[in-house]
Amino acid sequence: MSELSDYYEQIKDCTRCQLYKSATNLVFGEGSETADLMFIGEAPGRNEDQQGRPFVGAAGQLLNDLLKEIGLKREDVYIGNIIKHRPPSNRDPLPDEIEACKPYLMKQIELIKPKIIATLGAHATRTMLEDKVSIGQVHGQTFENKKGLTIIPIYHPAAVLYNRSMFDVLKKDFASLRALLDKCIAEQEARHLKGSDKYDQGALF
Repeated sequence: MSELSDYYEQIKDCTRCQLYKSATNLVFGEGSETADLMFIGEAPGRNEDQQGRPFVGAAGQLLNDLLKEIGLKREDVYIGNIIKHRPPSNRDPLPDEIEACKPYLMKQIELIKPKIIATLGAHATRTMLEDKVSIGQVHGQTFENKKGLTIIPIYHPAAVLYNRSMFDVLKKDFASLRALLDKCIAEQEARHLKGSDKYDQGALF
């Protein structure tokens, strides 16, 4: 069993806030456990609550399509939420619910070690940046939060389902995300090659 799977077993029966009382399943997250890119949404919706999986409704299908546009599959990334149980009637998560669930998310990040975190929507962005920013002002930009994590806020796919005029904006955000991911991978490869060169040179003497 992987560390992430073991962690799920530890928290699957969580009762730290009241949301568990009305939810069907704890939605832990899914994807590559060594993903370079991690998506963080707000909270499970009705479909997610029923299936115990994140982003499986219409917004999830749009996310899959956008990933395909930038040459990625769902299996290449990790997808989770700041809240693990569905809020009643899909209401916004309350501050105390976010605080109760946030340690779980931070532990997932610690285990996965993503190079980039894409926050989907205002709640995820504010939680990860620890700042009451406007998603309309910060989307598509790159930030480093207080914990040294690289964050790129993006509009939530669900917002596009209600306002199709935002689709082009979301596509541009994903293009920015792809460029940032490529840059991070190239920098890692350059550091690896530099380290290999030092080792080779040392072996000559």
